Amino acid sequence: MISVIIPHLNQPEALEACLQSLDAQTLSRDLFEVIVVDNGSAMPPVDVVAGHPDARLMYEPHPGPGPARNAGAAYARGDILAFMDADCWAHPGWLTAIHDAFQQVRPATILGGEVRIWSAVEGSFTAIEAYESVFGFRNRLYVTKHGYSVTANLAVRRGDFARVGPFPGIQFAEDMQWGQMALRAGCEFRYVPAMVVFHPARRSLRELYAKWDRQITHYRNMAQGARGWQLRWFATALLVLVSPAAGAFTVMTSRRLHGIGARLKAIAVLCAVRSHRTAKMLALLRKEGAVVWNR
Repeated sequence: MISVIIPHLNQPEALEACLQSLDAQTLSRDLFEVIVVDNGSAMPPVDVVAGHPDARLMYEPHPGPGPARNAGAAYARGDILAFMDADCWAHPGWLTAIHDAFQQVRPATILGGEVRIWSAVEGSFTAIEAYESVFGFRNRLYVTKHGYSVTANLAVRRGDFARVGPFPGIQFAEDMQWGQMALRAGCEFRYVPAMVVFHPARRSLRELYAKWDRQITHYRNMAQGARGWQLRWFATALLVLVSPAAGAFTVMTSRRLHGIGARLKAIAVLCAVRSHRTAKMLALLRKEGAVVWNR
């Protein structure tokens, strides 16, 4: 059995779409279970989950998606743990791809799949959607080059999860930190392109900046223990500032976008985001930041 674990915080409409996508899976329903872990919503999604009789709802008061995923894993009955986010929806063949891949890979292999941005208007990208289609979830790169998978689309055998240990708390980038833990535990990551979930783009630059503020704070918390981290951090901030030149080439050659209009919109957002990232990194040189999981 596969246990699908979904952390949730104040996203009932998105969660409904997520659960509907799991209802439509091609994998036989007796081969998977669905666990939603509410992490302190103003109104827990009792009615949403009740509308899907095969889904179960539990609660984790300790804030953060990592602790919520850990609680779901402890409650799960499956031999395989499949993690996704409440604002994602799964391709109908998502669980079948996970099931089939685990029949072929060796023990201690962790799977990461494709995360695609879907547009609110079919066939047309906003500037934010165009940007995030290229840079939002580059999971093939993360899995094959950096040794981790985003937790919006990750699957692991229960025994390997126990060997690696739980996801870290909210002050750290759970996917990167847990990936490092997995590699140290002797596991390897495998990218599975048929394992597809869809994620909405942020709705505004403000939301995009907020996402990067959290991520940069995670990176600082991970970096600050090393000797001379301030100098490396400052140098990295300057590299981020001049990086849009290389990023523009990535946009122009990406297969995820079509048409010059969408590409130019993506480059405009790219320049704005990289400038904001640089300013945030320089600000965090002087003081430590705090991370709050709040929607």
